[in-house]
Amino acid sequence: MAEWAKSAWRNKPRVQMPDYPDKDALAAVEAQLAKYPPLVFAGEVRNLKASLGQAARGEAFLLQGGDCAESFAEFSADLIRDTFKVMLQMAMVLTYGAKVPVVKVGRMAGQFAKPRSAPTEVVGGQELPSYRGDIINGFDFSAGDRIPDPERMLQAYTQAAATLNLVRAFSHGGYANVHQVHAWTLGFTQSDEAERYRDVANRISDTLDFMRAAGVSDENAHTLQTVDFYTSHEALLLEYEEALCRVDSTTGLPVAGSGHLIWIGDRTRNPDGAHVEFCRGVQNPIGLKCGPTMTSDDLKALMARLNPENEAGRLTLITRFGAGTVGDHLPRLIRTVQEEGANVLWTCDPMHGNTIKSSSGYKTRPFDSVLREVREFFEVHNSEGTIPGGVHFEMTGKDVTECTGGVRAVTDENLSDRYHTACDPRLNASQSLELAFLVAEELSARRGSHQKAAAV
Repeated sequence: MAEWAKSAWRNKPRVQMPDYPDKDALAAVEAQLAKYPPLVFAGEVRNLKASLGQAARGEAFLLQGGDCAESFAEFSADLIRDTFKVMLQMAMVLTYGAKVPVVKVGRMAGQFAKPRSAPTEVVGGQELPSYRGDIINGFDFSAGDRIPDPERMLQAYTQAAATLNLVRAFSHGGYANVHQVHAWTLGFTQSDEAERYRDVANRISDTLDFMRAAGVSDENAHTLQTVDFYTSHEALLLEYEEALCRVDSTTGLPVAGSGHLIWIGDRTRNPDGAHVEFCRGVQNPIGLKCGPTMTSDDLKALMARLNPENEAGRLTLITRFGAGTVGDHLPRLIRTVQEEGANVLWTCDPMHGNTIKSSSGYKTRPFDSVLREVREFFEVHNSEGTIPGGVHFEMTGKDVTECTGGVRAVTDENLSDRYHTACDPRLNASQSLELAFLVAEELSARRGSHQKAAAV
């Protein structure tokens, strides 16, 4: 790898980042963060990279999900628990469908900054800087709130540390017990609307009953009670990322201490830009959002910059095209990867390309469009003979009404009932679990077709 320093991004073109008016205050916060312990550790990062390498080979499947943008105001143990709970349920259903381990990665403990389509917004004739996430400025539309404040980074760190502390407790303290997780899922399938998913849930019950009868119990099987759960976020605010970058004492290599997996957005993926420069030097798994404007030449340059050693599990390509257009873009990117012989994990983000304005004026995402993009993602990979290795959802464990559709149908008229997001619309708990059942059907069908082909 070319020579790298964690501050080298400062000499590169920067986009989607704030200009802090008080430079002394910014420097003081960066110095303080640099003294704090890292939020994640190098051994965890290595373990995740190995698991993502398995997913790229079809030996595992990635489930990445969580908040659009974490909020200071809505931060609570209940919210963390509810989102963690739904992800465990989704992972169990996906494991049954895919018959491989599911790698669980939350969009949490760091997902505080958001790119924006415009630097300012106008409300009632007043123009102010756009809201860029709680780590940068305030959501309220006032001049004071919208000034970038570096002190917010310290609050983000504290909240991320508390979130990770609770998630680690849930992961290894008995809350993730497989029988308990499945009992929650059975509750979802008991409703008349979810009847079509009951058969799969009952088959999972039979499997668990068989395991218990065969002597695989909670008491003698540690894996039935614990899970590995990782965190991720978009590495957008590079002052924060640099301040939490640490050198791994085992390998002597730099690691982003802000989260296990960090990703580069579709707006910040300039191969010669600041965000790519920072991410290329850390040892963490890197996600790369790939939208309709991603060209083959762009992708080649980015793969060379971000994974020059062609390391397994290092680079995850997160496609986001929009329902009805996956076939227009994904095949050429797949062929580009194959031409380069690149080692990547393909995942599908069916959220960002399917945002619309509802008849009631709310920004929303139709459930059917989300599902259609996932199915198109699988269809293209099946046609190309490549591996669809994961899904990436904006979701919450809360009973929000932000995306329309699903078995407990949310309509345009319902959106105002519980529309709580600070940024983009999220799937609620019911919609997330339903989507897991539908993705599991795709995984099961793919596995069945491969078995038939092998038999022939």
